Parts: sequence; structure tokens; C-alpha cells
Amino acid sequence: MERTKIYRTDKFQDVLIEDTIREVISILEERGYNPINQIVGYLMSGDPGYISSHKEARNKIMQFDRTDILEVLVKNFIK
Repeated sequence: MERTKIYRTDKFQDVLIEDTIREVISILEERGYNPINQIVGYLMSGDPGYISSHKEARNKIMQFDRTDILEVLVKNFIK
């Protein structure tokens, strides 16, 4: 009998956040924005106006809690 595998959902969440951040960066660059400045502004202030609505970038990033986004960014930096 095979053993049941247990997957940690936080790992899936981290990957979703990483993929979304990459996509938002690409969209912001496409519009001519500095993605670092825009994402930092959004994360610090909570003002979604920092993120362009072009190609649903704003909606994509807002589906995640800002704290979770920061946590993923710090985890990736520390790796």
C-alpha cells in the first residue's frame, strides 16, 4: 500500500505569489514604470494606485495579502 503524500499549501501559495510578482513586474516594465518603486510603494502604503491596472496587474497583486508578499520576497532574498 502506498503512503499518502502530504503537501504543504504554504509552498503552493509562495509559488503563486512569486509567479504573480514576476508577471506584475513584466507588466509594469511594459508600461514604462520602474517595477521596484511601484511595488515598494504599494507594499508600504497599501495604495493599489501604485500598480497599473493594465492587463489586470492590480487585481493580480491584490489577491494576496501584502504581508504574505513581503514574506515571500524576504524568503527568496535569504535563500
